[in-house]
Amino acid sequence: MNDTNTHAQSSPPIQTRAVIAFAAYVLLLPAVIFLAAGTLRWPNGWVYYGLTAAAALVSRAIVALVHPDLLAERGQSQRAEDVKSWDRLLSFCVGLLAPMVVLIVTGLDKRWSWSPLLPSWVATVAVAVFVLSYAFSTWAMVTNRFFSGVVRIQKDRGHHVVTNGPYRIVRHPGYTGGAIAMIAAPLLLGSLWALIPAAAYVILIVVRTMLEDRTLQEELPGYREYAQRTRYRLLPGLW
Repeated sequence: MNDTNTHAQSSPPIQTRAVIAFAAYVLLLPAVIFLAAGTLRWPNGWVYYGLTAAAALVSRAIVALVHPDLLAERGQSQRAEDVKSWDRLLSFCVGLLAPMVVLIVTGLDKRWSWSPLLPSWVATVAVAVFVLSYAFSTWAMVTNRFFSGVVRIQKDRGHHVVTNGPYRIVRHPGYTGGAIAMIAAPLLLGSLWALIPAAAYVILIVVRTMLEDRTLQEELPGYREYAQRTRYRLLPGLW
């Protein structure tokens, strides 16, 4: 979603249950690769686990300092009544189901050695891309205090168009970073087969971006003019 620089007039407290749920998500979801692989002896798996947990925790810590009301929004957004009906399923698929499928396939690939052994430089490049992608998404979240976990017009938080930071480059930088990171993850973990569900994840991102962008143009004042200035949704020069 798009954001701005002003703070909400009131910042609801970050619910303890939401914090616990997020911590469980950050710490347990990446562990799926080890369960699927049937082993903890996987150096690249630990690199992925560490990067994912650190990136998520650091990004939220930064957001907590800059936009504490955003963490409250993300913690309770699924219960909001004005969430677009189509996004209740899409947000679940993008946020949990598709990433879990990617990790399970990656772990099974490790267990059964489906993919050929990749050169070590592939994992090195993948780590760099993964980190940069997460950094780009974090930049978007820090810039945009309306960076909700669901698609809704946040009238209760003074929702308006944000055009600075990464939003000068593409209209949905958070999705851009997430999609690239999801493609980099299987390569970091040495799984070519996991690129198939990763590609499905990217397709879901494209569909969600298209629907969200249409919603914003129809319902968020000023967004249509912003879209005319910033032409591309996800990738400059492509789409």
